[in-house]
Amino acid sequence: MKFSGKKMAEKVYTHYTGYPGGQRFATPKELLATKPERIIELAVKRMLPKTKLGNALYTNLFVYAGQEHPHNAQQPKAIKLNTIKE
Repeated sequence: MKFSGKKMAEKVYTHYTGYPGGQRFATPKELLATKPERIIELAVKRMLPKTKLGNALYTNLFVYAGQEHPHNAQQPKAIKLNTIKE
């Protein structure tokens, strides 16, 4: 993941807690320190359609910070996109 320009400090993620005055703001720098997987989840969720199908597709997404994950039985393989030949 790479942010261009000054997005690491100036981009703002907003969420609302549901309480009066509960609007919260966070920069990518703050999210990386606390919940690094949340940046990828938000990027993917916002690319999906805002329908029931988009919600169903989003449930298939699993993002983990670091190398450890509970899907070892499936033996996923890393794909290096710049080595794939067309």
